[in-house]
This record gives sequence, C-alpha cells and structure tokens, in this order.
Amino acid sequence: MAKFLKLPSDRLSKLADHQRREELKRNLGDPPAPMFKEIRELILRKCEHDKEKQVRAIFEKQPFGELERFVTQKLLDVIKNVAKKELKSENWLHVVARLTGRSYEQLRVTLLEFLDTDVINLSPENCISFLDPLIESWDVDLTSFGMEIVLNRRIAPGDAKRYEFVERGPQQPEVEPGFKQFLSDSSLSGTATTEEIEVLRNLRFNGKRPTSHYYYRELQSLRDPLHFRAL
Repeated sequence: MAKFLKLPSDRLSKLADHQRREELKRNLGDPPAPMFKEIRELILRKCEHDKEKQVRAIFEKQPFGELERFVTQKLLDVIKNVAKKELKSENWLHVVARLTGRSYEQLRVTLLEFLDTDVINLSPENCISFLDPLIESWDVDLTSFGMEIVLNRRIAPGDAKRYEFVERGPQQPEVEPGFKQFLSDSSLSGTATTEEIEVLRNLRFNGKRPTSHYYYRELQSLRDPLHFRAL
C-alpha cells in the first residue's frame, strides 16, 4: 500500500497509529480539565495542616484526578445541602453576605446559580461565596478515602460530617448499588454517623436490590427510640 501511494515505508504505519490514537481519544473522551487555580488553592487551604502538603502533591501530579474530584464533590455536596436548607432564610443569607462582602441581592442570585452547578462547572465565584465561609476544614484518609468535613458553626451549626468509603476484600460481601447511591447523595446520608453507616452497610438482602431511599428510611428507623428497648 505504501509503495502504491508513493509514501515512505514507515509513513503509512505512522498514519495508521495516529488514526488509532485519535479513535481511542474519541471513545474515551477528553481528560478532565484542571480546575481553576483559585478553587484548588482555596480547597487546599481548608485541608488539615498536617495533610495539606501530601494532598497538594497528589493534586498537582494528577490535575483534577480521582482524589481532587472526590474531595471537591464531597465539599460541594455538603455545602449544597446546607444552602438548600437555608434557601428561604433571609437572616442566613444576610449573615453570609456580610461574611463575603456581598449584598443580599448579589448573594441570592449567586446562590441560585450555585445550586444548579456541578463539580465540572464550579467557578471561583461559587467558592468565594459559599465554600470559603461555610467550610472550616476538611481531612481525608488516603487509605480508606474516609473524609471529615468541619463546617463554620456560626452559619452551619452541628457536628462534623463524616464519610467512609472502604474498599472491601474478595471475602467481603458486595456493596449494594443502592447503598452507594445513598452515600453519594448528601441530602440522604449527610447526617449519618460512622456507626449508622456501618449498620446500613451490613444489611443483607435475599435476591432484592434496595434503593437509596430504602437506606434513608432505615436510617430514620435506627434513630427512632420506639424501635428499640432500653437495656
């Protein structure tokens, strides 16, 4: 074929190789674009001091890789959960507006835009308006990917939010898809403690596939004192 087309002997193979690479790119899609530098710096500044250097190295080695996406997504979930609860609270909006140097009207518009965004389209404005004032600090276990997020008690009172994602060995039961969805949706699992999550994780079913809302209802049942006898 190369002789027929009057091409150098290695030219055709290079063209074929290039075509295969382009086809692979189309099939896999483009790699995720790096986040805005301002967003990454803000997220790293909120990281626990003893872990910040190690996490920064991973972020820089793998721009918007698995760890950076995971951390950003969990922070985004927690902030959105708080913002949805306070959406109609004028007092809360005024407090956040003062903390960020914005007017009430500006913050209101920004909040509605923020609730519609996702981790790919997160902007520096979103982070300055909500991530910065709401997140006090966060920490992640780089072995289990368990994560703890501490909120600013002034505008988001309550205990720290904890998430546990532990890889199970071959002898351990498979994690239900509905349970994974439950964990990834902070509106369902955002207030669950580590102990409650372990109880839900260990539930077993015979041929049935529970949904994420099933686990949410089970969580409420665990908290209902009428369902348990005193020791």
